[in-house]
Amino acid sequence: MVIKQTAGHDRLGRFAPQFAHLNDDVLFGQVWSREDELSARDRSMITCAGLMSMGLFPQLKSHMAMAKGNGVTRTEMVALITHLAFYAGWPKAWSAFDLAKEVYGEGDRDDESRDTTAPATATAAGTEPDSGPYPLGDSADGPNFTGHVWLHRLTDPDAECAASNVTFAPGCVNRWHTHPHGQLLIVTAGQGWEQEEGHQPRRLEPGDVVFCPAGVRHWHGASGRSSMAHIAVTPASSGQSPVEWMEFPDPDQVAALG
Repeated sequence: MVIKQTAGHDRLGRFAPQFAHLNDDVLFGQVWSREDELSARDRSMITCAGLMSMGLFPQLKSHMAMAKGNGVTRTEMVALITHLAFYAGWPKAWSAFDLAKEVYGEGDRDDESRDTTAPATATAAGTEPDSGPYPLGDSADGPNFTGHVWLHRLTDPDAECAASNVTFAPGCVNRWHTHPHGQLLIVTAGQGWEQEEGHQPRRLEPGDVVFCPAGVRHWHGASGRSSMAHIAVTPASSGQSPVEWMEFPDPDQVAALG
């Protein structure tokens, strides 16, 4: 299933709305969705081949990340690049391999290196995630996120009610977690999802405000085709951790949300 593309709307909706419409609704909404003619996996391989041949490497990295999500394995991507090296050129293959290593990692084998407890996602290549009205901040990648995330602190991190602008790369979400005094989220850019235990996931867009009560399990992060940024306001008590991390949400259920 092709996940709804919103990159054109997110990045160019105001500046070039017609182009955004053609990108999201025609290219991805109509052409890519014809899986009875070509599967999303096959379309990803064809697109990666075309972009590598033309030397369009920022777009190639983005589509490599999409290909990974569409089921193209590391072994298959390596074979694709090696094959094209003889047709598109050796230097292009070297550049493509550098991108593939970033997207797929350098594990020995696809099955053996895949961590099923923390599904990896890649930042859309050649694009900087929209962090809203605040700077992108510093990388905050770690074991509690499925992909890339950035943190721009708005207050002292040791404040009794700390606040930060957090930016998630497309498809990146965090683990189920709780806060002893609850947490307030104010979405500043992009689109994403938030779910409290016992409730259906809710779609998040700029301007949305979510409060998760104290001790209630929840997770949140970006949609599959858009980065998301939100201000996270998290009260804390002296000597007590402001968050308790748990397992990741089911990756198939998250992917199905789009």
